[in-house]
Parts: sequence; C-alpha cells; structure tokens
Amino acid sequence: MKKLVIILWSFFLGIVHCSLCIGADGVLRQAGPEGAVTHSSPNLVYQEAPDVLLLVQELLDSFQAQDLVEKEGLENSKEALDLCTEVLKKDPNNFKANWMASKACWLYGMYTQELYFDDWKDICRLYGKKGMGYAEKAIALNPKRVEGHFWYGMNVGIYSDSISIIIAIIEGLKSNVQDSFETAYKIDKYYNHGGPIAALGRFWAILPWPLNDNKLAMKYYREFHKTEFYGLPDTVQFHIYYAELLMENRKTQKEAKLFLEAVPEISKNKFWNDQAKAMLDDM
Repeated sequence: MKKLVIILWSFFLGIVHCSLCIGADGVLRQAGPEGAVTHSSPNLVYQEAPDVLLLVQELLDSFQAQDLVEKEGLENSKEALDLCTEVLKKDPNNFKANWMASKACWLYGMYTQELYFDDWKDICRLYGKKGMGYAEKAIALNPKRVEGHFWYGMNVGIYSDSISIIIAIIEGLKSNVQDSFETAYKIDKYYNHGGPIAALGRFWAILPWPLNDNKLAMKYYREFHKTEFYGLPDTVQFHIYYAELLMENRKTQKEAKLFLEAVPEISKNKFWNDQAKAMLDDM
C-alpha cells in the first residue's frame, strides 16, 4: 500500500511540475512583443522545478523512513534516522521528520541494549540526547500532537539508563519527563500500543525514594493490563516492569512469577527472556 502511495504521489507531483513549466512558458510567450519569448524566460520557467522535485524527494524519504521505523532491527532504525536527518537538512521545521527521528534514536539505543553492545551506554547517552532534541522541536512545532511528547520521555529513558536515574534527576529531567508522559497520556494514551500508560507506570516505579509512588505506578500498570496491547510481543517488557513492582510485596509475588513465566511464550527476544529468567532465579 505504501509503495502505491509513493508511486501516486510521484506521478501527481510530476504532473504538477510539468504543468508549472507549461503554464509559465505560455504566459511568457504572451508577454513578449508579437508572442516572442524574452531572454529571461528560461530562468523563470525553471525556477519552480527545484521546489517541486525537492518536495517529491522529501515525501519519498518520509514514507521510507516511516516504513523503516515500523520494522524491527538495528540497521532499519539507523537508516530511518539517516533519512529523517536528510529531510531535516532541507526542511528543519518538518514535524513528522522530527518526531520520527526522535523515535529512531530511541529504537537505535534500545537495540544496542538488547543486543548487548559493549558500548551501549555511550550510544544511549549520545542518541538519547539527540532524540530529546528532535522531540523538543516536534513539540514546539505541534504541541497538540502526542508524538513529540511521548518520544521525548522515551529518549530521556535511554539517556537515564546510560547515566543512572539519580544523575538524570540532578540534571533536572524528572519534571520534564513527567510533563511529557502526562501530556501524551491526555492527548492519546493508546498511542504506540498504549505506550503513555505503561510509560507512566514505569516512571513512578523506578524513581528513587521518596520521589517514587508505587501505588500510582500500580494504577497505571493495572490500566495497561486491561488494554488490548497487553500480551503482544512488542510490549513484552511490560511483564518485566510489572513483575519488578509485584515482587516488592509478598502478597503479589505469585502474580509476578506468572508474568515472568509468560515472557518466553510471548516473545523470542533474548534480552527480555534473559531478564525474566534472572528474576525468576532470584525469587
């Protein structure tokens, strides 16, 4: 379907480009004496062409980048980021390219963790910062859309993983993340497989005492548990995060065990399966 959309856009814009050239040529012929074309006509005729061709290329890059960020894999996320940055070089105020670049940064950082890269902390610190910058631009361009707010918070997450949550709080990121996730929740809490719901639960659970709020974290986790996104391979990490919170109370440890035992049944992701196994071994 996306390939068809790209072809149709290219065809349509090609027609627009031809029409602009023909239209300009007709006007110029009428303007000169006795229908003659003036010397300035070639320059004027082709002034429109670069803008149309640039628009075509930006659309193609945007469609391709969106396709890549929806696919799995480290290389796909990196290629998506490269395409987005190319679009932003030509059009820095492109809202879609900014939030997709932010998402690609987060994906790239997460994949380096899941693939056990030796330098994953360095990568997450670098790409988390980049992703935060792209998300802030997206928020400035369209604060009523969910994407910028959500991916800002997610990038702070991988950045915090690399430097520790304590340092992130010292840097003043706590209130920014809370505002971003709460805003995303208000705009569209079901965005990205219920991401804002699960993210708020995780946010309140991992904060150090006395900033954390386990009751509030449990509220969001319970809410996510009831959504249609629970139990999907793309949200398998929810089982890990939820189990961590449940394990803190003896009364809910059996429930935590059930969540962890379900992880290999839901996803083949080695990283999350390793996490689940390690937690079961510690019970």
